[in-house]
Amino acid sequence: MNRTELADFLRRARTRLDPSDVGLSAGPRRRTPGLRREEVAQLAGMSTDYYTRLEQRRGSHPSRQMLTALARALRLTKAERDHLFHLAGQEPPRPGGSSGHVRPGLLLILDRLHDLPASVLSDWGEVLAQNTMSVALTGGHTGTNLIRRWFMVPGARDLFPPENHEQHARAHVASLRAVTAARPDDPGPAALVAELRAASGEFERLWESHDVVVRRPSPKRFLHLVVGVLDLDCEVLLGDGDGHGQVLVVHSAQPGTQTYQRLELLRVVGLQDLTPSS
Repeated sequence: MNRTELADFLRRARTRLDPSDVGLSAGPRRRTPGLRREEVAQLAGMSTDYYTRLEQRRGSHPSRQMLTALARALRLTKAERDHLFHLAGQEPPRPGGSSGHVRPGLLLILDRLHDLPASVLSDWGEVLAQNTMSVALTGGHTGTNLIRRWFMVPGARDLFPPENHEQHARAHVASLRAVTAARPDDPGPAALVAELRAASGEFERLWESHDVVVRRPSPKRFLHLVVGVLDLDCEVLLGDGDGHGQVLVVHSAQPGTQTYQRLELLRVVGLQDLTPSS
């Protein structure tokens, strides 16, 4: 780990970004260009203290997951991401397998969709990035796997009507089967299948049905605790060939509908907690 070069690289990458580049408000006038340390830490999901120590050449070895999060927060290109891994004494992700790296251009589109819930997913359910509206709609799940969460986390299905649970479960399993067949040498999807077959009887039953689908646009009904029922259209936009199956998922509502008004309310409410207190 080259602490001096790593600190310099992080600092330079941070100062070349404006808050608007990453979907943040500029706020009061800034004395220095670029993002603040606490903003990078927020975007990467780490403590400000730990990120500060990295820039001060005092930090411990960051994990691969943390390096991936930093590359995403700093909008690094693939070459810059690999350089970041090398400076931290880690091997970059291997070509051909699943990658948590999201291209800066895709993240720029995500940030510009300020009034619609949007997220970047891998084709096997990894949540790679979310905008604020996505977090307000479903909660913050960046770094988690939606398929694992669906079958393993109590309460994960509460956002959807019970009568739709079977449909969602089948779609998750069939999509994962398609990915494992298309990329048999990718260890990520294969390990997830093995984990879920061992832990979930429901997953095992659906896996044995051998359904195969890919993610496609479809309407979805959400049960939001604050704004109520939302009937949203779901658009699935594919990234280019070097994205390892990454997709941009955007939810929208038809203008003039009650759901459209409720989505506008959700944008205003944002991440505020308006649930009644005890």
